[in-house]
Order: sequence, then C-alpha cells, then structure tokens
Amino acid sequence: MDASRESAGASSEQRTRNLLIALLFLGTIINYVDRQVLSLLKPSIEAAYGWGDAEFAHFASMSQLAAAAALIFVGWLIDRFGVRVAYGAAVAIWSLAGIAHAFAANVGQFLAARVVLVAAEAVNTPAAVKSAAQFLPMKQRSMAMGIVNTAPNIGNILAPLTVIPFAAVFGWQAAFIVTGALGFGWLALWIAGTRHLKPLPRAATAPVAGPSIGVALSDRKTWAIAGAKALTDMFWWFFTFWLPDLFHKVFNLSQSELVGPTALAFALAAVGALCGGGLFPRLLARGQSVNSARKTAMLVFALLILPVPLALTAASPWTAAAIIGMALFAHQGFSTNIFGFAADAVPTARVATVMAIGAIAGNIAGFGIQETTGWLLSNGIGYTPLFYGAAVAYLLALIWIHLLVPKIVAEGED
Repeated sequence: MDASRESAGASSEQRTRNLLIALLFLGTIINYVDRQVLSLLKPSIEAAYGWGDAEFAHFASMSQLAAAAALIFVGWLIDRFGVRVAYGAAVAIWSLAGIAHAFAANVGQFLAARVVLVAAEAVNTPAAVKSAAQFLPMKQRSMAMGIVNTAPNIGNILAPLTVIPFAAVFGWQAAFIVTGALGFGWLALWIAGTRHLKPLPRAATAPVAGPSIGVALSDRKTWAIAGAKALTDMFWWFFTFWLPDLFHKVFNLSQSELVGPTALAFALAAVGALCGGGLFPRLLARGQSVNSARKTAMLVFALLILPVPLALTAASPWTAAAIIGMALFAHQGFSTNIFGFAADAVPTARVATVMAIGAIAGNIAGFGIQETTGWLLSNGIGYTPLFYGAAVAYLLALIWIHLLVPKIVAEGED
C-alpha cells in the first residue's frame, strides 16, 4: 500500500515537472513572438513614423539597454520572491506593454511601451534557468533547458508566419493587441499549473533571503558566464532583429517573400537547441565528466558556426537561410550548454542572479551590435564584418570559459 502511494506520488510529481517545462516553453514562445512583431512590421511602422535604418538601429539598441538596466534587479527579484510570483508578474507587465504599442500616439509613447515590454521580458531567461535548478533533477534539467531553448526559435518561426498575414488584413496595431493578449491566457495556466511544485532537496535548503550580488561577482563562474554571453548573445540579437531586413536588402525580398527564408533559419535554430540539450547527457552516459561533456558539446557547436560568412555570397536566399540557420542552430546549442553550466555548477540560491548578470552582459553587447549595424548600413559597408565576427565569437567564448573555469564541477559533486 505504501509502495503504491509512493509510486503515485512520484508519478504526480513528474507530471507537475513536465507541466512546468511546458509552461516555460510556452511562455518563452510568447516572449519571442512579442519581440519579433516590431522587426517583422518594420516597413509598416517606418511608414507610420518616418524611421530609417539609423533610427531603427538606435531604437533597437535602446531596447537592449532597457533590458540590461532591468536585469540589474531581475536576478535579485526572482531569487528573493520566487519564480512563480516574479515570472507571472513579468508576463502580465510585458503583455500590457505589448498591447500599449497599438495605442501610442507618437514616437515617444511607442518607445516608452517598447522599453517597458523589453524590461519585463528580461525576466524570462533567468526565471527559466532558476526553475530548472530549483525543481528539476540533473538528468532531466539539461534536456528541459534544451526544450525551453527551442522556444525562442519556435516564436521566431511562428511570428513571420502569423503576424505578417494578420497585419496585412487587420493592420499592424491589431497585431500588437492580439500578441499581447496571449500572455494573459498563459498567466492563468501558470497560476493553476505551478501550485504544487516542490523544490529539490538542495534548493529547499537554500536561504530564503536574496543572495548577495557581491558574492556572485566574486565567483569566477559568474564572469565565465557573463563573458560567454556577451560574446555570443550579441550575434543572436543581431540575427533576431536584422534577419528580415537582411533578406530584404541583400536578396531584394518583399515583406511577404521573406517569410519562408526567415522561418527556415529559425527552424534550424530550434533543432540546435534540442541537440544542445541532448548532446551533454549522451556524453555523460559515455563516461565523460561534467567538465569534459559540457566543454566538448560547446566545442562542437562553436565549430559549426564557422562557415556563416558564406551566406552573404550565396546564390539564393534559401541557401543563405540554410547557412544562417546552421549558425543559429550552433548558437542555440552553445547557449543551451551555457544555461546547463549555470544550472549545474552555480549554487541554487544565486542561479537567477548569475544568469541576470550574464544577460546584462549579453544585452550590453547587443546594444553595441545594434548601433554598429546601423552605422555599417548607413555608411554603405554592409553586413560582412558582422558575419566574420559571428564566425569566431563562439570559439572565443569557449576559450574564455575554460580560462576562468578550467574544471566545471556540478553542485553536490566532489
């Protein structure tokens, strides 16, 4: 009888964990759909507000700066108040801000709505990593992070396939209203679905009070993660924001024609996130240490991104999309392993703080890459330097991690 009850309890706990992964996955999709609306509807919004490339780049860079500023507080808030409260509140705020875009009467109001949206969306990644560290065992954690890390790409695939045709029929304002409203449906599921979550033993014994940022900053693992995020995230933000424009400028595709190549590139990125989550446990199963398995996985993905400059000389947009898609595949695989490194090796009480610091570094680097992109395009230089930078950034990130953390040791492991 006791064994039966124990088995039923374990089964119920596993279902709750699976539901958590599903909710994090869905929340991240909504996060990235909301982000993509602006870049996808760039021609329509440019016509309404009179923006050019330089203004658009500056607008994008200020959004990155807003995210970086928000992240100063995000990690502490999540670690202090818990994932359930912090993440739920963030989704409500960014959904309201997304809807507010449709009612902006001028550029200043539009910018204000955008800054609030981006600042609230900054909670997403630290909350997801904290959730994995707090509620999921190591064997499930890496694959879960891979699944969640596919969500940005699913969002980036769904956005062009739905937002562009929807806006063509109902107008760009309606696109912001509908995508913003999705968050409130998710919020109801989040409140109901996370009521019975139980932290793992190591997380349950963590201090309730928020961790010291000073302690996090004194840890070499924090700087390893921050440096790797800065080197790699800048190119993720570049591709995420400028890919539709690249297909328009380099291959002369119209707004409707760029939907297919853009979706293909992000579909390959989604596969990369899953492979990134699956490669590490396979290497562990073959007897590699946590350190060897994590760094080997990162090396594989860093090598895969090297050919990305070939996209600019491709004969067709579809070939270019496939090459860029493999680069995004590699980015997501590499990124999933950064998340896994943090969830495994950083003490649970400060995981969100460390990931927030890493995200700040990534967003500040994103600010720089957006401004650089605008300058390169405005001065007729084009995208070439950015592609060569992307090709080597991931090897540099892996070297940085290895120099600061020669041996990755999982929490609780000798």
